[in-house]
Amino acid sequence: MKQVIASAWALLLGLMLLQVGNSLQGSLMGVRGALEGFSTYQLSLITSGYFVGFLFGSRLTPMMIRRVGHVRVFAALGSFISAVLISYPVFADPYAWMGLRVIIGFCLSGVYVTTESWLNNASTNDTRGQALSAYMMVQMVGLILGQGLLNFGDPSGFILFIIPSILVSLSFAPILLAATPTPAFDSTRPMSLRELFNISPLGCVGMILMGFVFSAQFGMAAVYGTEAGFTVREISILVSSFFVGGILFQYPIGWMSDRMDRRLLIFFVTLGCSVAGLFGYLAGGRFEFLIVAGILNGGLAQPLYALLIAYTNDNLETEDMAAASGGLVFINGLGAIAGPPTVGWMMGAIGPEGFWLFMAIALACLAAYAGWRMTRRQSVYAETDDYDAVSYALVLPTSGAVAMETAQELYAEATDEQAE
Repeated sequence: MKQVIASAWALLLGLMLLQVGNSLQGSLMGVRGALEGFSTYQLSLITSGYFVGFLFGSRLTPMMIRRVGHVRVFAALGSFISAVLISYPVFADPYAWMGLRVIIGFCLSGVYVTTESWLNNASTNDTRGQALSAYMMVQMVGLILGQGLLNFGDPSGFILFIIPSILVSLSFAPILLAATPTPAFDSTRPMSLRELFNISPLGCVGMILMGFVFSAQFGMAAVYGTEAGFTVREISILVSSFFVGGILFQYPIGWMSDRMDRRLLIFFVTLGCSVAGLFGYLAGGRFEFLIVAGILNGGLAQPLYALLIAYTNDNLETEDMAAASGGLVFINGLGAIAGPPTVGWMMGAIGPEGFWLFMAIALACLAAYAGWRMTRRQSVYAETDDYDAVSYALVLPTSGAVAMETAQELYAEATDEQAE
């Protein structure tokens, strides 16, 4: 790990600053939007705009890079991000914000693709797994730190919009000035969605529903906190609780994933996550209970992303794993787009507690589907007692397409080594 940090510290530092700015502005949208008089449903559409842009960015950025190169794409997208971040208070209109969120989602997705390409190129075969882990942990730390900055200004003013713009601008300096060679870029031809679903129905349905849940945690938690009447400090703590839980539970769930039937683990983890959402719904707005619900809900939900990928890979040939990455990212993106409007509608219908009820229902559906799928297909480990798999790798919904593809390549290498 020391070797990875020494060789890629500039990339990791730049990414952390970028994620701090992204995390801050994500929650600020919910708080400031409420102050501007935007409805809950309008705020949900604004949140959904981010994921629309993110999905299109993951599809179009590779073509842009092949046409003009990493550096130009990276610098151009970075300029757009900084400009958009300080445009929100100038154009205080829900439809303008929706368009700006589409732009920033597109640009951030493109920045992640280019950064992941650089990081992947700076790693060796022996350090690529460690580099991916470092990348994911830096993202999580940045998400948590960004929530802390929400307390350093008045949401009704301009300073909290200027801070992320400055952070994002600074994040590009260490990356562009680093003595890291520009990588050659080549993406894998994706597997068709029909073929992917036929291979792993649970993996595909799970990725859609996890897109629902993650977009709610990432984009609508601050909206919920505002609607529930919490202070800015309480909102920042609540949003952070989801990501703190993700850090705490990643290793235990990953460890169990490599030692038992993954479908069974998916069922119990999803069921526990649904119960945590139900606990938040029944907490009656008591803040200390909601923090517990956030830690448990986020801690169990976020590792599910990697767990579903690992389960899908159990049913793939090693040569198809990288090809499946594009389909998995696309399916998850569709769920992320649909999630916020659904949450917004539920919150408008039954009140702020609809935020928790939405996650409880979505995750209960996934648990029920996982249980049903266990009756339809025999486990891949049914004929052996060897559960010592090595194909779980830390990958988060916040990552880009290149990180997903890198994780899939690591899965394939680990599976081949285990077979040998």
